[in-house]
Amino acid sequence: MDMKRKDLHYFDYYVLLFFVLAFIGWIWEVALFCFTDHVLINRGVYRGPYLPIYGVGGLLLCLFLGRLRRRPAAVFLISMLICSLLEYFTSYFLEKRWGIRWWDYSGHFLNLQGRICLLGAIFFGLGGAILVCVLLPLYERWYPRIPRGWRIGLTLLLLAIFVLDATYCAMRPNVGKGITSAAVYGGLRLLDIQSVNADLTGPQNAMAHYFLRAAALSVQQRHILLR
Repeated sequence: MDMKRKDLHYFDYYVLLFFVLAFIGWIWEVALFCFTDHVLINRGVYRGPYLPIYGVGGLLLCLFLGRLRRRPAAVFLISMLICSLLEYFTSYFLEKRWGIRWWDYSGHFLNLQGRICLLGAIFFGLGGAILVCVLLPLYERWYPRIPRGWRIGLTLLLLAIFVLDATYCAMRPNVGKGITSAAVYGGLRLLDIQSVNADLTGPQNAMAHYFLRAAALSVQQRHILLR
């Protein structure tokens, strides 16, 4: 390792790593949606080009699995478990907080309540193995080459932007077509509007469309609408 071990405890080391991983996750999500739906959309709860769930998950993998970088199979399996648990509880929290889902795997093989699925877990395992075994060593070589003053300045700037973004999105999260997948009302998850078919006729169809339209509004507007 090219840098002293004590450098690993620098606050900016973890903050910059968090934003690098959150940005990579954002690029992955945007590119994947662009490839499948041919639309460029800012994915995630926040407005900035980052997905905190990837940053948090990546940090957990680096902290707990860094010593296993020479055992990619073990890193793969543990990454599947850690990231799937994080994704499940994040989905649960977001749905409880805003009544909206930002992803839904209900149509995927071996899914759990639509929050996680086998295919997603496999991708997380592969991503974790690449991160811990390949990208983390590169980051550890790159990090000390940046002057400490620049690292601190960049850390403070990114944190300030993130705090402002999080404060704004706590009241007006990023929602809409291609971003959120379903609304929840009265404890029941409503299907995406494209899934509302002839089986929902009359009052049922009208109610489903009503709440799905409400899900695309801001949180404040939706609360007013549902009163």
